[in-house]
Amino acid sequence: MKQRNYKVKDVFCLFSALLFGAFTLTQLNAQSYVGNVMDNYSGVHGVIVNPANVFDTPFSSDINLVSASGFVGSDFIGISISDLLSNGDFDFDSDAERYPLANNHFFGNIDVLGPSFMLNIGEKQSIALTTRVRGLFNLNNIDGNLYERISDGFEIGNDFNFDSSNLNTTIHVFSEIGLTYGREILKTKDQFIKGGITLKYLMGAGGLFVDSPELSGNYNGTTNFLTTQGSIAYGNISDFDSDSIEFSDLQSGFGVDLGFVYEFRKRMIDDTVQGKRQQQYKLKFAVAVTDIGSINYADSERTEYDATGTVNALEFETKDLDEVLEDNYTGTTTTGDQKILLPTAMQIMADYYLGHKWYLGMHTSLSMRKSTSGINNNIINTATLAPRWESKWISVYSPLGLRQYGDLAWGLGFRLGPLTVGSGSVLTNLISENSKNADFYVGLKIPLYKKIVSN
Repeated sequence: MKQRNYKVKDVFCLFSALLFGAFTLTQLNAQSYVGNVMDNYSGVHGVIVNPANVFDTPFSSDINLVSASGFVGSDFIGISISDLLSNGDFDFDSDAERYPLANNHFFGNIDVLGPSFMLNIGEKQSIALTTRVRGLFNLNNIDGNLYERISDGFEIGNDFNFDSSNLNTTIHVFSEIGLTYGREILKTKDQFIKGGITLKYLMGAGGLFVDSPELSGNYNGTTNFLTTQGSIAYGNISDFDSDSIEFSDLQSGFGVDLGFVYEFRKRMIDDTVQGKRQQQYKLKFAVAVTDIGSINYADSERTEYDATGTVNALEFETKDLDEVLEDNYTGTTTTGDQKILLPTAMQIMADYYLGHKWYLGMHTSLSMRKSTSGINNNIINTATLAPRWESKWISVYSPLGLRQYGDLAWGLGFRLGPLTVGSGSVLTNLISENSKNADFYVGLKIPLYKKIVSN
């Protein structure tokens, strides 16, 4: 199997380039779904976080043309987005703040929702078909001093020690086709329950992983030698190349989303004109488990190295990763099936109707994958509170959230008929001098409303 070579600094710094690039792209557009998925008019986008949302919506059908979202961040680096946007000479090496820890984290995802639709097929059931392309990245528990030196180069005379336990990184690119079914489970005068399931056919384009349960050592700035102890595993799956990602040799897998929604339907009627849609609930709770599953890559190579030894730091600049490892450490290569697990997460939502088209929503996302085990991607834990004003053609929301490895995030988004634009962090990023994460989104769709909906 053809092996794609990466320099050592490429492996540890690949996502830094993606992170910086994503911040740069904010000059062009905005992407992400934070806040939007709470909207009762979110349509297909709401199905992504809870398949039960496919049923009992204001739509007879909702057709997504194209939507894109991006979420990137790190607890290692902080930048001023306003300086980045206004200063063409912004330099990450000198203008960005760095916070090296014993266990820094980098994370990100790119999610493109392609042609998709949802459709009512009866009074008590609905279906949806979704297509997505996703790119996920996690770099967990890397010693910040080691990362900084590999990224920028080792400095003569600058000694340091490092100790990274459970260091791992996973980059994974795949596409999926999802079939969603949702239906009514219980309906009384004041109570309503619906459920849904999404079955996903996954098509993996490949990925890259580095895994080390323990990697410690020290750098001698006088001799320019890096001494290490521990072990490290490396694998490049399906000849993955971040500069030229191909979907020609896809490996298959399967995934599942499961979800339920409960509504307390003590009606709060703002408009009593006959034929207009009445507010359906006073309080709504929803829970879902998303991205259960994995993609299995056959005939993949995994090389385990005994990383106890001494390396001349110059090799990190002049050699590829496999050359440094092979020249300095003893390795054992095995070929077989390599499974990459999806970022399984629990999605918990609550929505309270305040009256006069005003709502207060809460959305919590919790990772169900440990960042310390296996080859997998994991989401960061987040909790978001989002007030919104919602109507048939217009919704405006301003999410306020807490994010793992980051700070408070405050954003703004809106839906104007077929167009949706927003961010869960744009306001804090514009006023903060030290942003550690950013998310943006844009979407275009064709909403087909039920005839009884006219508000």
